This record gives sequence, structure tokens and C-alpha cells, in this order.
Amino acid sequence: MKQSTLRSFALVFALSAIMLLGACHKKAAPPPPPPPPPPPQPTATLSASPDTVDKGGSTTLTWQTTNATDISIDGGVGTVQASGSKQVSPTDSTTYTLTAKGDGGTQTATARVTVNAPPPPPPPAQPSMSDEQLFSQNMKDIYFDYDKSDIRASDQATIQADASFLQQHPNITFTVEGHCDERGSTEYNLALGDNRASSVKNALVSAGVSADRVKTVSYGKEKPFCTEHNEQCWQQNRRGHLVYSK
Repeated sequence: MKQSTLRSFALVFALSAIMLLGACHKKAAPPPPPPPPPPPQPTATLSASPDTVDKGGSTTLTWQTTNATDISIDGGVGTVQASGSKQVSPTDSTTYTLTAKGDGGTQTATARVTVNAPPPPPPPAQPSMSDEQLFSQNMKDIYFDYDKSDIRASDQATIQADASFLQQHPNITFTVEGHCDERGSTEYNLALGDNRASSVKNALVSAGVSADRVKTVSYGKEKPFCTEHNEQCWQQNRRGHLVYSK
């Protein structure tokens, strides 16, 4: 009985030794592989040349991207290649945005184009005035003292201004009308009016106006400018009146 037990122990010990020896020679399991690297992020640049244009002008957008599969530019440009350029004509100041999408994410770039507002339109051209309108606007009558036909010192500046205008418009011809107030006879005033018209003509000729451009006529007291019976009114009627010749 003891011998049988010893044999059993020996057999168990031998089997255990064999199993232990096999376990020592078994290979260790390899470590798991490392995770793959993340995909690279996209890059993007966008520029506009020139970046300032006048209304109606154009500029060129230029871009460059990497690691992107979906690239677009807003502002009416749309989908584009990875790199390139395109001419655009914005109607107003615009910020263009490029969006580059790839496995590694999304990247954007912007370019600002400033559009100068057009200058205001010039005012409409004023119609040019006719010679007759210019004459009426610039020529001034010459006034006289009672029963006088000589040019007063106070009217010398008016004579010079009239002569200067006439020299600047050499095609204009005109008539000097001699007028008087209501006092005195018709015959006397016709003669006085003639003297007054001649005095104005002679003064203008002396100031450089050609004599053949000037005619004279006397109306005496027949065509008054004012019909009241006082000195203020009479003074208005004592004049050399300049009339444009059509």
C-alpha cells in the first residue's frame, strides 16, 4: 500500500514538473499596435490684389490650401480647386471667406476688398445766357441832373463798368436812348434827350467802345419810366437808357 501511494505521488510530481516546464517555454503575447496618427489639419491662405477698387472695378483673389478635400469661397465664387486665382468685381465692400475642409478639420481665411463709392455726378450744366440776357444783367443806365446833359462824376464808375462789359462782348451793338422828366416843352426835351444820349455814347467811346456799335435816339419826355409828379420820380426819367440791338 505504501508503495502504491509513493508511485502515485511520483506520478503527480512528474506531471506537475512537465507542465511547469512547458509553461516556462511558452511565448509571451505581442503588445497591441499603436493607434494611427491623426490626419493633418488643413491650411488656407487668401489674398486680394488690389484690396481697394473703385465702383465697377475688379480685383484678383488668390488662394492656397493643403490637406483639404472641400474648398469654397463665399461671395459668389463657390467651390474652387486647392489653389488658384479668380477675378471678381464686387459691387460693394466685401469680405471674402475661404473655407477648407478635410479629414483633419476645417480652416478658414479671409480677404477684405474695399469698394470706393463713385463721386457724385457733376451738377447739370447751366444753360448759357444769351448776349441780350447778359446785356440786360450787366449794363447800367446813366442818370443826369435837372436840365443837364454832362456825365456826373458819380456815374463815371458806371461808364467804366459798361465799357468793360462791352469790350468783353465785341459783337453786341446797342442804342442809347435820351430821356427827360416832364418839365419843359416837348421840343426842348427832345433836344436835351439827344444831348444826353450823345454824352453817354461819347463817354463809352472814350472808354474804348467802338463808335459804330452805338446808336442814339431821343424820346424827350414822351416815354417816362415813372409817372409821379415829384423829384424822386423825375430823377428816374432823366437818364441815358441803354437798349440791346437785336
